Amino acid sequence: MSPRSASVNEELRRRSRERLLQSAVELVSERGYDATTLADIADRAGSARGLVSYYFPGKRQLLQSAVHRLMHRTLEEALEREPRTEDGRERMARAIDAILGLTVDHPLLMRQHMAGMLQAQGFVQCPEQQRLAELLGDTVARHGSTDPGTDYPKLRALLMGAVYAALVPGAPMPLPVLRAELFQWYGLDRRMGSPPEYEGGREPHDTDLSRFFATESRSPERNGQGDRA
Repeated sequence: MSPRSASVNEELRRRSRERLLQSAVELVSERGYDATTLADIADRAGSARGLVSYYFPGKRQLLQSAVHRLMHRTLEEALEREPRTEDGRERMARAIDAILGLTVDHPLLMRQHMAGMLQAQGFVQCPEQQRLAELLGDTVARHGSTDPGTDYPKLRALLMGAVYAALVPGAPMPLPVLRAELFQWYGLDRRMGSPPEYEGGREPHDTDLSRFFATESRSPERNGQGDRA
């Protein structure tokens, strides 16, 4: 049997990493962070346990990469849904609603994600986070920013703050209030976007997350890693 080519090996490594990301999201959503071990994640992914350490320094870094992937693909899906639009204000509204919607659909996961960024390891920069940054940076630019490099971190901070405020145990802020404040900040009409949970209700979210961790190769422009943090 001839040895596998470098391209085949690279594809196998990519698919293995994707399965680990998906398994991390699923298990933490089901059990919580503390009750999920790296061995559990490897077993769910059907991978050798040593591969987790090969791809990720630890469980916290793995979870952040997995949530950044979920956020990126959720945002991408929201921006591409029909009717597609190039209107910068509508795209900003969809972006805000997509991120706020994750607090409705995956509260435990997002709470653990936010808690992790307050730990000693802090904010993890990884390919998944870079793709999310590229998409949010493009959203800021389409909204009319003349300095996306400055305005993107502001949007990121506002969204992180809103997610945190929505998920504080015992004292969460109502999503309609958080949404209204963000929409006012960016000069958006409340009828834009797709409001999570209220104004007509929200359909039950799809628990099958496999589409967000697809094993097929993504196009180069979507796989590109920018230099935003």
